[in-house]
Amino acid sequence: MLKKNKTLTLDQFKEKHYGKRGSAKRENLEKGYQEFKLGALIYEARLEKGMTQEELAEKCGTNKAYISRVENDIKDVRISTLQKIIEVGLGGQLNLSIKL
Repeated sequence: MLKKNKTLTLDQFKEKHYGKRGSAKRENLEKGYQEFKLGALIYEARLEKGMTQEELAEKCGTNKAYISRVENDIKDVRISTLQKIIEVGLGGQLNLSIKL
């Protein structure tokens, strides 16, 4: 007799444990993921450029502790500051999008 596959996709797991999209618990999870993702993207870009947090901070006019807090999702960051980190510090381009 074959066993049924009990493996869940990520979306199925989130729905099972956090509810459907639109519920408060699920939206808090999704918001936290997006904030974490932003910090992870900055971290990866910095490493790709071969820069330390201190070097990035110096380049964009902030300090190492601030860069660390942004990368580790401890600090809310203004779009203007994010743009400065990405464009001045990392030499990249910030692109934002809205999904409806």
